[in-house]
Amino acid sequence: MWLVLGLVSVALGVLGIVLPVLPTTPLMILAAFFFSKSSPRLEQWLLDHRVFGPVIADWRESGAISPKIKVIATGTMGAVFLLSLIMGVKPFVLNIQAVCLGGAACFALSRPST
Repeated sequence: MWLVLGLVSVALGVLGIVLPVLPTTPLMILAAFFFSKSSPRLEQWLLDHRVFGPVIADWRESGAISPKIKVIATGTMGAVFLLSLIMGVKPFVLNIQAVCLGGAACFALSRPST
């Protein structure tokens, strides 16, 4: 079960690279957690990854998010919301987006920086 959850998290995280509604970094952190329970080899692969490894290590050590990642994350969230406004998304959906993206941005910005 842990292995499948880890693989699903990685797959969703990879999709999140091109789909701004899926948060890549949290999904990779989650995948590392799942792999720590099921596959030391896959966990080590994530920890050694040049992009995700340092982010996962920072998270594990202190729950920290680097300032660069905070800017990218909040900027992407803002861009997604702005795009939704430009596309004329229904107000009900915009409200849901505002709450979800706002909550995610507040969480990311409230974490300690590396």
